[in-house]
Amino acid sequence: QVQLVESGGGLVQAGGSLRLSCAASGRTFSSYGMGWFRQAPGKEREFVAAIGMSGGSTLYSDSAKGRFTISRDNAKNTVYLQMNSLKPEDTADYYCAKGRGRTVVPNIWGYDYWGQGTQVTVSS
Repeated sequence: QVQLVESGGGLVQAGGSLRLSCAASGRTFSSYGMGWFRQAPGKEREFVAAIGMSGGSTLYSDSAKGRFTISRDNAKNTVYLQMNSLKPEDTADYYCAKGRGRTVVPNIWGYDYWGQGTQVTVSS
């Protein structure tokens, strides 16, 4: 059983930055990939970024590429999402998820545990 707890969301003006954190329970954090997803009101949950178990491989959605950076600290059982140059269309609930395997996966079917989400609101 893995528990994931996100933090770091909030209200920010367009062009600003936020850093999301996701703390994972368990002793095998370094054995699996991690991902970030988001879900805006009335929309489906969408992939944002993923990172492999060692942090050496990453994958981003087109909307996140160049603005967001995913990273992990296996010693702290934590994965991060640094979000820069935020836009109003980035407004959503952001979720971290544990991968079923070791590598990066850009779809929800590749993840088996999810956090409760943290809300990000970007004002124009």
